[in-house]
Amino acid sequence: MDVRASITVEMARETVSLLERRRIEAKIVKPIYEVLKRELGEDAAKRIIRDAVRASAIEAGRGLAERHGPNRNLETFAHLIPLWSEGGALEIDTIRRDENALDFDVCRCRYAEMYREIGAEELGPLLSCNRDGSLAEGYDPEIELTRTHTIMEGAERCDFRFRLRRERS
Repeated sequence: MDVRASITVEMARETVSLLERRRIEAKIVKPIYEVLKRELGEDAAKRIIRDAVRASAIEAGRGLAERHGPNRNLETFAHLIPLWSEGGALEIDTIRRDENALDFDVCRCRYAEMYREIGAEELGPLLSCNRDGSLAEGYDPEIELTRTHTIMEGAERCDFRFRLRRERS
């Protein structure tokens, strides 16, 4: 990629919201997913998409970690929430936020609404929810996510519980 193309891609990242990026991705991935499903079966199609998105999210987490430097922790990770919530994409109730825990519930998810709107609700968990724990893992392998339910899969709320594998004192 030449310098001008690289700059154009970087500028696009800065001007398109994360919600809109997910819409664009879903519109691109949906026909690919349908072909994979037809050719390989639903389980294999989901596994392929899930694995590709997971690898991408880990790499994105590593990139964010590089920007935050060696002093990254759950508190610096929490600074990413406004990026996910940009433009009202998520409505969040924060439960706990400190150096060892980041707990919040999502009470409205416009990502889920968008996937339903474009007829890609089956892809929502793969393209969006699937990223959360993987992004954290790439950011800091000591951060893990526990989540028991999501709006994307029909729950009333999403419960995000990020913890350090070993608490820091």
